Amino acid sequence: MYNFLQEFSIPLITGVIYALIWANISPESYHNFVHNQIIPNFSLHFLVNDIFMVFFFAIATVEIIQSLLPGGDLYPLKRAINPIMATFGGVLGPTIVYLLLNHFFGSPDFIKGWGIPTATDIALAWLVAKLVFGPNHPAVSFLLLLAIADDGIGLLIIALFYPNPLSPVTPAWLLVTLAGMLIAFSLKKAKIKSYWPYILFGGALSWFGLYLSGIHSSLALVFIVPFLPHPKKEKAHLFEDASRDHSTLKQFEHDWKAFVDLGLLLFGLTNAGVEFSEINAVTWFVFIALLIGKTSGIFIMGWLSGLLGFPLPKGMNHKDLFVSGLVASIGLTVALFVAGVAFTDLALQGAAKMGALFSVLSAVISFSASKALGIKRTVISRK
Repeated sequence: MYNFLQEFSIPLITGVIYALIWANISPESYHNFVHNQIIPNFSLHFLVNDIFMVFFFAIATVEIIQSLLPGGDLYPLKRAINPIMATFGGVLGPTIVYLLLNHFFGSPDFIKGWGIPTATDIALAWLVAKLVFGPNHPAVSFLLLLAIADDGIGLLIIALFYPNPLSPVTPAWLLVTLAGMLIAFSLKKAKIKSYWPYILFGGALSWFGLYLSGIHSSLALVFIVPFLPHPKKEKAHLFEDASRDHSTLKQFEHDWKAFVDLGLLLFGLTNAGVEFSEINAVTWFVFIALLIGKTSGIFIMGWLSGLLGFPLPKGMNHKDLFVSGLVASIGLTVALFVAGVAFTDLALQGAAKMGALFSVLSAVISFSASKALGIKRTVISRK
């Protein structure tokens, strides 16, 4: 049952649907539920976005580390050049489209939303790719690599361009985060196998350092997870379970992934509650930048990479690349999160979130495009 819920992103989708219905039927009670303090100084929205999302981004970091190890999906570098170049296209494309749309039709108040359409929802993209191409088609692995690299860039974008809007950036507090990293490094040197000391001591200091510095505290474990002991070589592909790998890194992922997957219900519930009346130009800027900017950016850079001598994976052609770009334009989870930190104006925030929600339509467009282009679902051995 859990595998079914995880594979089809049921908790996240359920939270999103409930939030949309609640926010449009009874907006006042919805906003009270999300933003009123449930304990002194802490609302449900804060607990989800500043504490729960710490573990969401930590799991994303685990996937990035594992994919970069020898035997991982991004190793060696030459193998990863095409999806990495496509990833840069998938970041630059939507940024350019968003800024152009804002230049001609928008307002200076909208500029900070440029980072929202750079996101790809890795779980939904993986699901849609498997349904469109078939479970073992090389385009599925290509999309996973792209989404993982996209997560890495997304973490940098959040850290560098979206500090906490409610407090000024105070870089001196980052020394506390650095202290947390030094503790994690010392624990690794001491060959401490349990991940708990890394999280409780290094992670706590990292969280407070980021929170007090004005940088979003949800990134706290991004600076700690790389110190968790892990093997020198990776034995599993992305989303596969390496049952013989008992490293601290893998144990952390194994213990917390179910919590994160199921906890996305609360994330969807607290972040997707947007009233349809809040739709404005920002909504369409985000949606068009995702659909057109990300798709074209991925296609152009993937095609250019092939011309430079770094081809697409064997068994994947330019039609597959185009449809992969469409699939990657599903930006839901991270796009919702970035929308929440990009704008302090709740009306703009809601409009941007609606654009992120509309990006789910890319799944339907991907299916239609695959049929129009004659792409058939295939099963190709990875061996």
